[in-house]
Amino acid sequence: MTVPSSGRRERKKAATRQKIADTALRLFLDRGYDAVGIRDVAAEADVAVTTLFSHFASKEALVFEQDEDFERRLTRAVTDRAPNEPLIPALRREIQAMVRHCTGDDAAPLWRLIDATPALRQYEQSMRVRHAESVATAIAADLGLTRTTTACRSIARCVIDAFSLAREADDPDAAVEEVFRMVEAAWNAASLSSAAAGERASRP
Repeated sequence: MTVPSSGRRERKKAATRQKIADTALRLFLDRGYDAVGIRDVAAEADVAVTTLFSHFASKEALVFEQDEDFERRLTRAVTDRAPNEPLIPALRREIQAMVRHCTGDDAAPLWRLIDATPALRQYEQSMRVRHAESVATAIAADLGLTRTTTACRSIARCVIDAFSLAREADDPDAAVEEVFRMVEAAWNAASLSSAAAGERASRP
């Protein structure tokens, strides 16, 4: 059976991207983030600098190569959940899976690198803000709202922060559960407040 050329191209593109990311991380861990330049990564990965930038927008992005995948997973936790599944448990399940993925022993060197590098910490912070806005937009759309409300943004930011807090905790699973108990309570309170406001507005 002939494999479509578009499928081969996509696999080749994904393999090249992964090779660049793996090479960059190896060099950063071996030499230090600030001691390695974009040209060093491209040369070691045997690709042109333009090819590297076609896959990664910046040097910092090389470290967070699963950034876009994580963002998609979080928004799909909202949009693709079962019709009767509550919102917060769906998000908790996704955050739990991401935390487990990022707290294994093999991930420790990466996070030590991030924690020790100001540019990477700043990039991670901006990434969290972007992820939170995407989740907030997905929540608002799921609720049929015409705009992203403060409640949606607040809950989304708490959900994203749960990942960072759990990653730094001695017991990541317990930390996720603790944070999400508060998130769920806040979301239920916001829902009740919204329902009450709607009821008052409907009175003659």
